[in-house]
Amino acid sequence: MPRKQVDPERRAEIGRERRARTRARIIAAAFDIFGEENGLFARIEDVVEKAGVTRATFYNHFSGMVELREALADEVTHHFLEAVTHTISAMPDARERSATAVRFYLHRAREDRRWAWSMLNMSASGMIFGAETYRQAEQTVAEGIADGVFPVPSRAMGRDLLLGTTLAAMGSLVREEMAEDYPETVAGYILHALRVPYDEARAIAMKPLPELRYPPSVEGE
Repeated sequence: MPRKQVDPERRAEIGRERRARTRARIIAAAFDIFGEENGLFARIEDVVEKAGVTRATFYNHFSGMVELREALADEVTHHFLEAVTHTISAMPDARERSATAVRFYLHRAREDRRWAWSMLNMSASGMIFGAETYRQAEQTVAEGIADGVFPVPSRAMGRDLLLGTTLAAMGSLVREEMAEDYPETVAGYILHALRVPYDEARAIAMKPLPELRYPPSVEGE
């Protein structure tokens, strides 16, 4: 019997689907590894073994661990960052936006230790919390500087105070028993480091935390 002809477009689609599944499997394996306390020391060999693929297959998708970390950071943080950004977008004050974002990240770290460890381990050798969150934090600080509520010398300094302190606090949350209001306390001191008067910083950080809301485009996925 003659071999059944497969439509070239369908063949290409099957290939893309297979490639996407393999890429997703590698990223999932990386998350499993980075989600452990010692995940910082993950190697390509560890990832390919966990994913059940060869090194050649790995290199068909990623140039190395740096690119894999970037892809994983996007996978792990993108939708969460969208929700945080959407939730705080209605807040007119950069101080409140910053404090609320810090609290969302720290409360999630307390609730999801694997997510927190993946954030810590990926941030140790790349942009803190991934490039997307890094840029968003810098933008918020820049807006605060422009509005006169963050009188710090530069957006870079403000960004580093915001992200670096949050990352350190996240590490404390997964390693130690911290006070229930630790995320709020940290958020308040970050604002104070950004030169917000102490009483104002504390009052802003202690406001009721709003419900995290995803934008309609994400909710419908």
